[in-house]
Amino acid sequence: MAAAVLARGWARAWVAGARLGQRPRSGQDGEVGKAQRAAAGAGTEPTIFSRIIARTVPATILYEDEECLAFRDVAPQAPVHFLVIPKRPIPRLSCVEPQDAQLLGHLMVVAARTAKAEGLEDGYRLVINDGKHGAQSVYHLHLHVLGGRQMGWPPG
Repeated sequence: MAAAVLARGWARAWVAGARLGQRPRSGQDGEVGKAQRAAAGAGTEPTIFSRIIARTVPATILYEDEECLAFRDVAPQAPVHFLVIPKRPIPRLSCVEPQDAQLLGHLMVVAARTAKAEGLEDGYRLVINDGKHGAQSVYHLHLHVLGGRQMGWPPG
């Protein structure tokens, strides 16, 4: 009985929040919270990705060349989840310049080739979070490649 009352209360709160344009609290709050904290301290110290490139932090590397690195995400959100990062630190997608076009294209090609090597023939999702409202938690440009299951829509 108490569980049913709690469930009805949660459902009412969810519907009320939806009417106000709010989303229900979920596991995403952790990532959003990290993004809020990261935005406040962006650029103040080397990122985890800089340390992975320098090999001072371990990672399962899937691909590497002179321009970029692809490695598995330590907190996967899909059966296959890896990141592709440029070796040259670019804090955000919104900070790129016209001269970065070739590098950005290269990151996309590496993402596609690595996805194929990871067996994602049925498709995958490529995500770039930008800034606080985009839930970017590491201020070093990175592409998330997620696959191995059916993705939902809308994404967030």
